[in-house]
Amino acid sequence: MNNILGTITTAMVVDKNQTNLFAQKEGITFKVLDENVNDFEIGDMIEGFFYINQKDEYVLMTSIPSIYKGAYDWGEVVEVQRDLGVFVDVGWMEKDLVVSLDDLPVFMNVWPRKGDRLFLTVRTDQKNRMWGQLAEINDIIQNAPEAGEQMHNENVDGTVISSLKAGSYLYLENDYIGFVHPSERDREPRLGEAVSGRVIGVREDGVLYISLLPRAYEVLDDDASMIFTLLKRAPDHRLPYHDKSDPDDIRQYFGISKGQFKRAVGRLMKQRLVLQDKDGTYLTKAGIERKL
Repeated sequence: MNNILGTITTAMVVDKNQTNLFAQKEGITFKVLDENVNDFEIGDMIEGFFYINQKDEYVLMTSIPSIYKGAYDWGEVVEVQRDLGVFVDVGWMEKDLVVSLDDLPVFMNVWPRKGDRLFLTVRTDQKNRMWGQLAEINDIIQNAPEAGEQMHNENVDGTVISSLKAGSYLYLENDYIGFVHPSERDREPRLGEAVSGRVIGVREDGVLYISLLPRAYEVLDDDASMIFTLLKRAPDHRLPYHDKSDPDDIRQYFGISKGQFKRAVGRLMKQRLVLQDKDGTYLTKAGIERKL
């Protein structure tokens, strides 16, 4: 039986009525899940996906799912049970697939929540129970495209597919794989959580190093961010205001006091994003390269 469950194969139709159709494989009778039961006759061979539904019934689904033994795809978490694991909608009729707590992170704060996505397949145990099996990160890396240095500093979106002590692996929207070291995050993201970050490097195997921390100017206060934005948009990335400028001129242009201006520029200078000369304030090379 383990060889059939979770696979796509064929069975022979052995019984039917107005609403139900039944097929048999290796001595086991399966209820056929198909909207058009009248399209089949007794003796027909029917192809489908074989599994056990929520009612512990043997069923055969004629619409082929994307997740079956050996085939991986995304499923959405629909329920979390602390004593069992997480239930995942994988597109099967009358059944959600459970990922056992034994296959989830040790700490529950890193467990997936409802609405998170997992990249998984299905396995069966010796008792014919079907479980979700998360993809092995090494297998994913081997099948993913290798990234290049041209992606450095790009913004990326992805989903956490592996949560390890060494860090978190992400499946990025462009099919690349990313890695987040613990030093490049404010908190550990959940398995299955959607996150946004930026590329800070490329590993030898083509995995992207990702930072989930905000860019330098994003952690500045509103005044510094406003000045930085104005400099980015100004011709030659320069504005004719500095520490010696008239307070009224500063207030008229920036809408802040001279003291606020000096503090904000000081923070930008500390981040090496701006410099000043006798003609005003201007962006450094690092400031020009930073994206808004």
